[in-house]
Amino acid sequence: MWSPQQPASSIPIQIIAKTASFASIASPPTPAMAQPAAPAPPMSTPESATATESSPEDALSEESLNDFISSLPSREGWPQPLIQYKGYWFKPRMLEGVLRTRRAFLPRADDVVLATQPKCGTTWLKALAFTIANRSCHGLGATDHPLLTRHAQHLVPFIEIPGATGGDDHINLGALPSTRLLATHMPMSLLPPETRSLGCRVVYLCRDPKDTLVSRLHFENKLAARGGGAGLSMDDAFGLFCEGFSPYGPFWDHCLEYWKESLARPDTVLFLKYEEIKLDPARVVRRLASFLGVPLTEDEEGSGVAEEVARMCSFETLTGLEVNQVGGVSHGNRVHVDNSVFYRKGEVGDWANHMNREMGVKLDRIVEEKLQGSGLVF
Repeated sequence: MWSPQQPASSIPIQIIAKTASFASIASPPTPAMAQPAAPAPPMSTPESATATESSPEDALSEESLNDFISSLPSREGWPQPLIQYKGYWFKPRMLEGVLRTRRAFLPRADDVVLATQPKCGTTWLKALAFTIANRSCHGLGATDHPLLTRHAQHLVPFIEIPGATGGDDHINLGALPSTRLLATHMPMSLLPPETRSLGCRVVYLCRDPKDTLVSRLHFENKLAARGGGAGLSMDDAFGLFCEGFSPYGPFWDHCLEYWKESLARPDTVLFLKYEEIKLDPARVVRRLASFLGVPLTEDEEGSGVAEEVARMCSFETLTGLEVNQVGGVSHGNRVHVDNSVFYRKGEVGDWANHMNREMGVKLDRIVEEKLQGSGLVF
């Protein structure tokens, strides 16, 4: 624990330590980050742009959870049927996690939540935030740095996807020390209401919808092939996506909720785009460090820390690590995802290699209409 007067370089940090190689780094073996310089004040007024109110189903017992999910609208189309809840589409197991999170997860005022839609740069954001927050106790570039020895997905636990940290045991989020660095794919409106009322910090990362769709399709088809199922064609996936029918979709609603929240609460919600990280990663490192309450010192600026963090977390560095090419992540002990699946190309504009110009224009037009008047553009 540190006080706001302490320099960032002296902040003690704790991390996930589920393997013997981490046992000597921190105790207890859990993921955490440096505390922000000053926790944001609780939001006690209804000025938030996105309602995150409680619902009757938040009190569902475990026994009645499946019955409730079975009563919801469902639709075929993707390799797995999707279920609609509160205007969004989810895979059944993911919806179970969302509902359990709303029922049991207890936010803390100093929590930091990294929010994304799938395939919008989740792994990259986890790597950047973890490295920035823990730079005081893990030398950048050190051979034993956790980012170089573990998959970035394993270093920041999801609040609604148990078991997605590379081990057999689920992490007890309630037992983690503050400040917790957490992740989610949930829409803003489905996060526990206390996330807003307590002033938890949220970093949202979005991506051009065309590149998101291409990456999503490749990911889903790899999962389907691993399970012996059939994948989707680009034409089919494109049609579904344009209807707003995709896992955690509609895409535009998900983005818009966090965008509006970032305008209403800029001190506690930071909105980033994948493309701006690609354009100037060092600049985003500085923005993230300031937002997390651990800004770069003058010495760090002079020694090129921002550039080194960007290099360590780059697509080229991470894809070249053996740890990111072997093993995998288990989601709830039912779905196993190979580590390599989380890295494809990481390019901006790759959609042009997978869909024609007319498709790109159509999707751009749909998204523009959905976001009209919000100030958010892609």
